[in-house]
Amino acid sequence: MVTNLSSEKKSLWNFLLLYIFLTIIILTLASFSYYRFEKELMLNSHLPKLHTYAKYVITRIRQMHKSLLEDNYYPRYSNFNSAIYDADYEKIFSLLKNESIDFKHMLYKKGKYIYFIKEPELYYLGAKYVIIEMKDDEEWLFSVYRNITLFGLLFLLFMAGLGYYLVKLFLKPMKDSIMLLNNFIKDTTHELNTPVSTILTNVETLKDSSIDQKSKRKIERIDIAARTISTIYEDLSYLLLRDKIPSTIEKIDMNELLQQRIDYFKTLADSKKIKIIFQPAQQSYIHADRKKMARLIDNLLSNAIKYNKIGGTIFITTTPNSFTIEDTGIGIPPDKLHHIFERYSRLQSSEGGFGLGLNIVDMIAKEFHLALDIQSKPDQFTRITVRWQK
Repeated sequence: MVTNLSSEKKSLWNFLLLYIFLTIIILTLASFSYYRFEKELMLNSHLPKLHTYAKYVITRIRQMHKSLLEDNYYPRYSNFNSAIYDADYEKIFSLLKNESIDFKHMLYKKGKYIYFIKEPELYYLGAKYVIIEMKDDEEWLFSVYRNITLFGLLFLLFMAGLGYYLVKLFLKPMKDSIMLLNNFIKDTTHELNTPVSTILTNVETLKDSSIDQKSKRKIERIDIAARTISTIYEDLSYLLLRDKIPSTIEKIDMNELLQQRIDYFKTLADSKKIKIIFQPAQQSYIHADRKKMARLIDNLLSNAIKYNKIGGTIFITTTPNSFTIEDTGIGIPPDKLHHIFERYSRLQSSEGGFGLGLNIVDMIAKEFHLALDIQSKPDQFTRITVRWQK
């Protein structure tokens, strides 16, 4: 697709992250509320039993307080522990496993134990508080975890389905607009092909005819404009059809292909008085798709001409497994060097084009596992080397 979907993807990811965050918050709050509710329910279910245990202890310490016999001993029970504290929260006697008592709550759970605080009617043995400690079997807790897991999964499935529906609903207008724009670009691109081809054919015919110098310059300007449109057309066609047309791998003579593309851009280079110096190696071959390699070369040559100085030079060299295109143009600032292969990235807004060329170069290079090496110095040169395995 020609239209950049980065903004659409960014909006989608922002929505999904917010949706997932809210889903987790809702699930966490619901689980915590359910846990607290079940915990309170469990504590209240044990309350009558705890009252009974406290009554046992109070009855016994009342007897001890009244009799004051030497053989009095503090009561011990197998199913719970107890302790007595005075009005200043000081321990009088304790059999508790955990003696860190929270006197602010009458009934609470701490660790694996349930605690109940009861105040006797009178301070028997100086005790204002009777503490009951009973071990929690935690059967209710396993049930809570099981229910949270089960209903949590059902809730997540529901929210996932709802999220999928909302994503489709929210993105439909955007996708419709993108599809409309892409269809327009496809139709426009298709309609450009015939008139551009006709213009180029007639320009070549006129070049061969006997015309005066003034008319010849006008024809050359038409030729340059038509070739520029043709290059844009080829770029758009590549972006639109690259996923639909399979690559045809063949052995390509890079010296021959580069010379063909140099001849194609000669008129454009001459218009800026740019000299192209081609120094081919004895042999330079690659196994790739010819049309795509021509597209890669065209975009590199087009940029070398576009961003070159008037009267500049372009040096093109080949080796058995690489070719290099170097211009004497404006160069690339260091801060932009790592972004030049991004779509719609342009060095100068005053220059024409959509910023698609080097992005296409990068895509073709990745398809055929080509290494791109770029070196540049502002106001001096830009050198791009394309390498492949022998």
